[in-house]
Amino acid sequence: MFTRKILALGFAVTLLVLTGRDATAEVRTTKIIVPMAPGGAVDFVARVLAEAVGRINNQAVVVETRPGAGSVVGTEVATRATADGHTVLINAGGNLLIPPQLHRLNYDPLTSLKPICKLVTVPDIIAVNGNSSYRTLADLIGAARAKPYDVSMASLGPATDLQVAVEKLMRTADVHMTFVPYPGVAPAISALLGQQVSSVLTSYSSAAQQIKAGTLRALAATTGERIRQLPDVPTVAESGYRDYGVEFWFGLFAPANTPKRAIDQLAAQFAEALRSPEVKARLDTQGLLPAVMCGADFAEFVREQYAEFGRVIREANLKAE
Repeated sequence: MFTRKILALGFAVTLLVLTGRDATAEVRTTKIIVPMAPGGAVDFVARVLAEAVGRINNQAVVVETRPGAGSVVGTEVATRATADGHTVLINAGGNLLIPPQLHRLNYDPLTSLKPICKLVTVPDIIAVNGNSSYRTLADLIGAARAKPYDVSMASLGPATDLQVAVEKLMRTADVHMTFVPYPGVAPAISALLGQQVSSVLTSYSSAAQQIKAGTLRALAATTGERIRQLPDVPTVAESGYRDYGVEFWFGLFAPANTPKRAIDQLAAQFAEALRSPEVKARLDTQGLLPAVMCGADFAEFVREQYAEFGRVIREANLKAE
């Protein structure tokens, strides 16, 4: 018995020397909750990062999809999870911050969750049919000003960050267009290809093939900078509306009472993963850009985004459907 104890102690010390860790420490699995259906962009980002962070920690990182009610179900699950640093949430900013301003929910995104990092941004564009007479954003806006509501703009909706982006454009340009909501960006693009609507606001990646083929024409990027793949397409701000800028992003959050030490560790791990050339390359295939912002800066960014969504929702009198 004494000999076995000595051997066990020696084995533990050897592991400690080789790994730099306490060999008796419990190995825990980190769970990433995705409040959307499998196969979407949020799920894709979560799985890419789960694999990369797992390699960094030499521990298991798993993705659990909990879709329902426009991400509300999974988000609530995350807010009620044990706040030990082993459960996190990845969600799109609009999915997280808009529903609580339209519905009475069981959580508050500003107090029930602790922001960790902004992870990626999703470049979006305003596009028209390739045969359209509108060559620039000014053409589209000019037509809307000449004949209010005759010009339509389709996108994902209702009551989504994409609709908020459309409403913000109308207010910035002081015009009235007809917003046409679709249950997905693919149907919205199909409607534009069929000339059932005048324009669409969508992600670049969703329309990239049609733009390359010439069946769609990109008029402007909603982002602060031009999209790398569309260097000749100006931003909305460059098109004469300098106060306009809309950023679509995915972020990482933890239950509110998660200790700061755990938050800092998670931020460091996910930031390191996003700096990986392999991760950047995989994100690029989906038109996603790493956009690491962590800690107090990200927390302030989330508060500003919540306020901005709320302002547009009130001004446009948006209602939940």
